[in-house]
Amino acid sequence: MSTLKIAIQKSGRLNEDSIQILKDAGISIDNGIDQLKAEASNFPLEVLYLRNSDIPQYLIDGVVDIAIVGDNLLVEKGGDIEVIQKLGFSKCKVSVAVPKAFDYKSVQDLEGMRIATSYPKTVLDFFSSKGVTVDIHQISGSVEIAPNIGLADAIVDIVSSGSTLFKNNLKEVEVIFKSEAVLAVSPKVSPESQKIIDTLKFRIESVLRARKSKYILMNIPNDKIDAVGKILPVLRSLTVLPLAQEGWSSVHSVIDKDTFWDVIDQLKEVGAEGILVCPIEKMVL
Repeated sequence: MSTLKIAIQKSGRLNEDSIQILKDAGISIDNGIDQLKAEASNFPLEVLYLRNSDIPQYLIDGVVDIAIVGDNLLVEKGGDIEVIQKLGFSKCKVSVAVPKAFDYKSVQDLEGMRIATSYPKTVLDFFSSKGVTVDIHQISGSVEIAPNIGLADAIVDIVSSGSTLFKNNLKEVEVIFKSEAVLAVSPKVSPESQKIIDTLKFRIESVLRARKSKYILMNIPNDKIDAVGKILPVLRSLTVLPLAQEGWSSVHSVIDKDTFWDVIDQLKEVGAEGILVCPIEKMVL
């Protein structure tokens, strides 16, 4: 069997979350300090630790088969690279920001102005779609400092919490698009490698479903089971087990963690008692 090559960021938050999702998918990687590549001990996978901005080109050239990379980089440099799975971490926005004193009303206010960015294609596409002409200053590193030193009138950069903008006396005025980590595939991947990719994707999907869900069990009067079934979103049907106390059952199901408290309130209203909520390690459909 061939070995699948996957690229991930060599350092930073995206690196940590990428390693974690592979680990949760049951893949053991011996990633020592300062390694540029490592092999999995229990899955046909070789990890290449690369500079984030270089990953799209490695995919295009077929040097790696797949990659965990920010969607924002694929928009900027990825061409027709296919995204096969959104991963739900490293979420951010690619946004336009201006100095706080700028009396901004619409994107047309930036006509003819200097925009500092590490994403020139994204900026050109966005402003062209709005019929606005801007002067793009491509820089790397600390883009947010550009207006303060007179290099630009505004910036386009990734925004997570917004604290960096605040510290540099900037305000976010337009969101170009929202980004997150994704699993992307090289257009040159071989059929044999594709089979391994399908297996890896299946595992990752199981991990992601588990992260979004909680296992819930409760005691409920038998005459309230139908009411509980209308409240709980279930995979197929409720699991109902009779209790030693006559007229009562233990009901088990899966709940979306984002709606947890609202659902719990509804369950209590129909008579649920002894409600337990547990994490799910994997959820395979």
